[in-house]
Amino acid sequence: MEYSIQPIGPITSCFREKFGIPRQPGLVKSAQGAVELFPPCDREEMFTGLESFSHIWLQFLFHEAVADGWRPKVRPPWLGGKKRVGLFASRSPHRPNFLGLSVVRNKGLRKTKGRLYLDISELDLLDGTPVVDIKPYIPYSDRLDTATSGFVQFAEEQVDVVFTADAAFACQCYQQSYGRDLEKLITEVLGQDPRPASQRCKQREYGMLLWEMNIRWLAENRHFTVFSVKKKGRENI
Repeated sequence: MEYSIQPIGPITSCFREKFGIPRQPGLVKSAQGAVELFPPCDREEMFTGLESFSHIWLQFLFHEAVADGWRPKVRPPWLGGKKRVGLFASRSPHRPNFLGLSVVRNKGLRKTKGRLYLDISELDLLDGTPVVDIKPYIPYSDRLDTATSGFVQFAEEQVDVVFTADAAFACQCYQQSYGRDLEKLITEVLGQDPRPASQRCKQREYGMLLWEMNIRWLAENRHFTVFSVKKKGRENI
């Protein structure tokens, strides 16, 4: 049998490209975004009572993985990207139906220019991700204290992140203009060490997009220096 799924709306996210997205939700507290609701799901009555839940489950599509197809075995980052495990023992986006599940903080509904948005934070989702369903997170049943996590261990010790004077000033200017604490967001994202496991012993420069800003930093072992924060396609903000 075949079933069709109609997205209820896309994600607007601070993560504008795959590199830099945390490997799990909740790791970057400053990560913000929203679900833009499409008709017929843009009716406020459909969200009555949701305001009493601090967190929600989002079911979504790994839309940028579709073109690559899926594979039966994958190399998860938890194992250094070297050992293979079965697809269903991983959270790889390359799945038969490309469905994902993520728990995020519920920040409430917002109506802007006639459009309805559900604001969220602590997300791990790419900008433009199609959402297919929303459900409340219920701690008494969704949290299982006796569950085991197999080969997935606790998060590694975070790296040290510092900013040059120019980069810190650019973050201050951005916050004054947009009301977003960009320096905190960069620190939390880089603190999770987004580098591929194979590159973590190398000294080199990296870059990523957060919101519309191009972030550049130098990685030296577990010490990162952010030296450039500029608007994409421009010399300064």
